[in-house]
Amino acid sequence: MKRMISFAFALSLASALPGVAQAQSANAVAIDSNVMVERTTTDAAGRSQTMLEEPRVVVPGDKLVFVLNYRNNGVRAASDFVVTNPLPQAVAFDGTSDADASVSVDGGRSWGQLATLSIRNADGTSRPARAEDVTHIRWAFQQPIPAGRAGRLMFRGVVR
Repeated sequence: MKRMISFAFALSLASALPGVAQAQSANAVAIDSNVMVERTTTDAAGRSQTMLEEPRVVVPGDKLVFVLNYRNNGVRAASDFVVTNPLPQAVAFDGTSDADASVSVDGGRSWGQLATLSIRNADGTSRPARAEDVTHIRWAFQQPIPAGRAGRLMFRGVVR
């Protein structure tokens, strides 16, 4: 039997977004976040359509899209800007299209591309990290964000 997760859970997902690193406090970059659930439906003609909806109720296996919109409201470029986002425990990482994003599988102590990370087992051996091991995602902007510039960061997850 599938368990249902209420809108309160969805709100807790949104409140987990984003953990913004110290660079934000030195800059005038504002971030707002949103979580959407991806639903695929089939119409009477058999065509499927995928839509993003407010997550009123989610169940294990539901695909989520996390969106972080940022805007430099300052009069100067924002440099050394980093956004660090913890993943809620009820969500397994399902990727990002941003090649500049890095992930952590150890609570934010170390970072890299998923394919380069490993997990240490209790017996001392290690194995390659998998998407479900991701605990945090981070974007470290290599270039300053010009004054007035806005952008969007996105990643995907699956309800466990």
